[in-house]
Amino acid sequence: MEQLLAFTYEHMEMIYIVILSIILGIQVIESVPTVLHTPLMSGANAIHGVVVVGAIIVMGSAAPDNYVALILGFLAVVLGTVNVVGGFVVTDRMLDMFKKKPAKKD
Repeated sequence: MEQLLAFTYEHMEMIYIVILSIILGIQVIESVPTVLHTPLMSGANAIHGVVVVGAIIVMGSAAPDNYVALILGFLAVVLGTVNVVGGFVVTDRMLDMFKKKPAKKD
């Protein structure tokens, strides 16, 4: 618990930036029309591959006794991977809607 408090006090500016980014992101996403939401978000989710690579680098360079960095890195890898896979699944389903269906033979 002491490590978590020390980390929080040491990185307070970054925590404020993350909180403000979350609020700004929610406001931007809410202003996107529903018709455009799925194509934009499916492409943006695929970009989260960068998050996965960054989290792996953080976990690789963290000290073995720095549990906060290891746990946050692991969560970033898991959630980033889920986001990437979800983005590709949504994109694939969306593209399937535009494929021509074969004509039925009577």
